[in-house]
Amino acid sequence: MASAVQTLPDAMVSPKTGEVLRRDVRPFIVSYKGRSKTVDLPGYYRAKEDDGVHVGDDMNVTDIALRALKEDVEGIPAPTAIKCVSHWPNLSLRKAGGILKVGEDAFDKYTRGLVEPSGPTSQLLGVLDRHSKLVDELCQQAS
Repeated sequence: MASAVQTLPDAMVSPKTGEVLRRDVRPFIVSYKGRSKTVDLPGYYRAKEDDGVHVGDDMNVTDIALRALKEDVEGIPAPTAIKCVSHWPNLSLRKAGGILKVGEDAFDKYTRGLVEPSGPTSQLLGVLDRHSKLVDELCQQAS
């Protein structure tokens, strides 16, 4: 089965001005509580202008950068860090949601970046990541 890869046209008409915008990538600064990170933001732009139109997954790079900044500043784990839970032996989304007392659906949303874990859940994820033997103990208690 072939994967569905979204291809975007090289140009589009601006919904505001009617000008032709070209597909390009521009630097964009994401800031959070005094920290910042520059990302390459894809979109449709006018020549020599940084304002653009972003469609589809264009803004994902800013979401990822913001999550990384939040992880650095406040310790809120990014989805990639939460996905590392899968390296714990025999730990499914269901079990992970159970031992964290958040439920399978919530844990799945954490791993996909749709929802940020609460402060206590973030702290527990950090502790469990550093002390993975505690996962077995929590799994036994949840059984």
